[in-house]
Amino acid sequence: MSSADHKTSRRGALRALALASTLPLVLGGCLRPLYGTAADGSNVVADMSGIIVDDLPDRLGHYLVQEVRYALDGSGNETTSPRYRLTMSATETVQSAIVNTSTGRATAATLYVKVTYTLKSLPGDAPIHAGTATMTASYDRGPQRFASVRAARDAEIRIAKTLADQIRTRLAAYFATRRS
Repeated sequence: MSSADHKTSRRGALRALALASTLPLVLGGCLRPLYGTAADGSNVVADMSGIIVDDLPDRLGHYLVQEVRYALDGSGNETTSPRYRLTMSATETVQSAIVNTSTGRATAATLYVKVTYTLKSLPGDAPIHAGTATMTASYDRGPQRFASVRAARDAEIRIAKTLADQIRTRLAAYFATRRS
C-alpha cells in the first residue's frame, strides 16, 4: 500500500467517524421513549392499563387472556377506569412432521397459533385498532400419554407468553403513534 492510498483510506475513515458521531445529534430530537410521557401529559402505560380483555373459551384462550392481562397491567391495579375493550380470536393447528415408521405414531408436533385482535373504544365499541399475531412452537410426542399432553400444554403456555408480548408491543406502538 502506498502512502497516498494510506492517506485516502484514513480520510475516508475519519469522514465516516465524523458522520457517525454527528448523526445522533441530528436525530436526537426525532426519537422519544415508547413508554415516556407525551407532550399532552398522557402516557402509554395509562392507556394500556385501561384495557378490558374479553375471555376466550378454550385452554389456549385462557392462557392467552391471562398473559395479555398481565402484559397490559401487571400491577393488578383495578382502579383505572376502563376506556378500551380488547377482543381476540385464536385459531390453532397441530402438524406432525416426524412419524416413527415402526409404530406409525408421531414423535414430534408443531403447534401453529394465529390470534386476531381488535381494540375498541368504550363506551361506543367503535373499533380503533386491529391486528394479527402468529407464533409456532414444537414439542415432543412420546409413547407416554400424559407426558405428551403436558408437552402440548407447555407449548401452549410458551405461545401464549410470546403472543401476549407481541400484542402488548403493537398496542403500545399504536398508543404512542396515535398522538404524534
